[in-house]
Amino acid sequence: MIPVMISPQSLLETGIKVEKVDHLRLFKFSDELQSRLEDFLEKNKTGSLTLEEEAELNAVGELDRIFTYLNSLLVAQQ
Repeated sequence: MIPVMISPQSLLETGIKVEKVDHLRLFKFSDELQSRLEDFLEKNKTGSLTLEEEAELNAVGELDRIFTYLNSLLVAQQ
């Protein structure tokens, strides 16, 4: 079986938005990607993720870590 991988950057074009929070502009997931993430997390709890869904969940998780880092840098600059 060949492992399935999805690159986090493949989600950038349709999966992110920049949202103004107070006086900052922060990276956030699009509503669609946030909904998919919640669906994946629920399926993950029950052990019913497909290999493709698990790969996408991993990619979204990596993107979340990147956003958290970038957003923390933006907050620190203020």
